[in-house]
Amino acid sequence: MLLFSGPIGVFDSGVGGLSVLRHIRSQLPGENLIYFADSGYAPYGDKSEEFVIERAFKIAGFFLKQGIKALVVACNTATAITIHLLREKYPELPIVGVEPGLKPAAAKTITGIVGVMATERTLASNKFHVLHQLLNDQTGVHFIMQPCPGMADLIEHEELDSEPVFNLVRRYLTPILEQNADTVVLGCTHYPFVRHVIEKIAAEAGNPSLHIIDTGYAVARQLKHLLDIYGLNSKGRETDIQTAAFTSGDPQTISRLIGRLLQIDMPVSYLSL
Repeated sequence: MLLFSGPIGVFDSGVGGLSVLRHIRSQLPGENLIYFADSGYAPYGDKSEEFVIERAFKIAGFFLKQGIKALVVACNTATAITIHLLREKYPELPIVGVEPGLKPAAAKTITGIVGVMATERTLASNKFHVLHQLLNDQTGVHFIMQPCPGMADLIEHEELDSEPVFNLVRRYLTPILEQNADTVVLGCTHYPFVRHVIEKIAAEAGNPSLHIIDTGYAVARQLKHLLDIYGLNSKGRETDIQTAAFTSGDPQTISRLIGRLLQIDMPVSYLSL
């Protein structure tokens, strides 16, 4: 039986899911949270489907032992590959995933051209292909698919303002801007942490008003909606709110990034799974 007092489990292949956790903390301030950064195996974007499925089920199993009341798959690649399998195995557990914000981008664009920056695995997934084709048929918007190998890995290693990350973002963003795109979808939860780099490069290219779509807010909103439906929203009934983090990578790195990205002091423990 799921209890409203249980924590919400959030996981990603690394630190990217912190961009989603940030929105969850903002919209659901009365909830206990557990975050797992699978940094020891990041990024998922270049791993096989079988490997990503195995990791997702191991992490979900760990969360369930902690008594979670909901699960957030805060990784585009893991969502595309595993979320239907997780929902089949745990039908009573509210599960929310992330996917590139093509729909809000289609509604936002004026030029009718949208860039999608994502991992190769996300862009190649059947889930993404179906969504892309549907919106293309319905709206006529042209989506420019831009795989961004290496970007998540740089962010994972705290490269948020370095010359290498600026060079990589410029390499991937320039072809999108050259095709008159006025909107860019951040199709990986790591990418919001270099949003300032994207904005600076767009401004340098003469597009200071580039619309950037980050789906973290929508994920948190959907989570809140599901908790209300299931009667699991704590609604401020908790008096000792706790947020804990675990990682299969380096706890010190994750702790520094949490402090930098979320401006909070969160304990981080190593867990290999």
